[in-house]
Amino acid sequence: MTTKRPGQASGRSSRKVSWDVVRTGCVVLVMLYHATFLSTYLHPELTPRTFVFPYQVGASLLLVVSAYFACVTIGRGTVLRYWWGRIARLLPPFLGAVVVIFLVLRWAAIPGWFYPSFADLGWNLLMLWNWKPAAYWFIDGSHWTVPLQLMGFTAAALLFSTSWGHGRRIVVVLWAAVLVPIAQWPLRVSDLSEAYRTVVDGIGMHRWHLFVVGVAIWLWSTRRIGLGHFAALLVTCMLGQALHNYSETPEGLIADWGSTVAVCVGMVVVALTARGPDWDRFIPNWLAARVRWFAGISYGVFLTHQAIGYVVMRELDEIGANPLVQTAAMLITGTILGWALTHAVERPTHRFLMRTYDHLAAWRAKMRLG
Repeated sequence: MTTKRPGQASGRSSRKVSWDVVRTGCVVLVMLYHATFLSTYLHPELTPRTFVFPYQVGASLLLVVSAYFACVTIGRGTVLRYWWGRIARLLPPFLGAVVVIFLVLRWAAIPGWFYPSFADLGWNLLMLWNWKPAAYWFIDGSHWTVPLQLMGFTAAALLFSTSWGHGRRIVVVLWAAVLVPIAQWPLRVSDLSEAYRTVVDGIGMHRWHLFVVGVAIWLWSTRRIGLGHFAALLVTCMLGQALHNYSETPEGLIADWGSTVAVCVGMVVVALTARGPDWDRFIPNWLAARVRWFAGISYGVFLTHQAIGYVVMRELDEIGANPLVQTAAMLITGTILGWALTHAVERPTHRFLMRTYDHLAAWRAKMRLG
């Protein structure tokens, strides 16, 4: 988030297909994790899966990619317009997805499963589960990333508006953002007050390293920091990910090393994607077009696939469908719902809100001039 050097390219170019591959891969991994592992963990009455992907990796890497692209785009236009554009992109489809999922879960209610009340709808629209998940249940567990992205984009806009978002100071901010959560990790896993846990988890401190590594990748890919400095930040962020993946159990703290290793490998892949050449020479045009299409609806897919997908899987399980068929049905249902949400909500509301912003900005400029 530093200012451009004299003569430096603006970075505005056509999107590399490699980024669409990365985004598509992350969302598919999220769907596979939910369909093959979390489905039977949350609903053990479902038939055991014949293929299981048990690693939490895709959603974490999507936060890394979001942080990287925040750095790429924040210098284009005013900071306020950048921030409004992020809000206009993220919030309306999230609100729309919550309402749709709420209606489906009530219409296709399954005995013994979560039946959301209108109070649950309000709590989810306000994202209160981000602060007290034990008190306010998720309508769809995938939505945990949304408030973190909103906070991350807001923090980026605030930093970029000050000297702390540029030059050497942003590096100080990055190191603080990864080291402070690591230092307080023993407190987070001990039995402290609910108020402490609410604040620390509410601001997503245990996931700050995902945003830090995204910014660090941008700094390294644009040669603002050297390889040694980047490697030090990357390894420290990997440590933060390893600590995050410890879970409290009756037997003590248990590490999820499979997910940790997967996310760390993904961080390296994202870094090489940012610094390296496009993958278009390896991907045929027919496949690239389909990857770009899916990447374009990936946010909608991410928002809508899980809770409704479980209902679809349960109905298929009731009639004896093979677990692989159930998994495929969840992926297809999520893709259809994501496409519908993208075209019915995400894109039109984003265009409307950005046009409204531009009209108001032009009107304010005109009033100042005269």
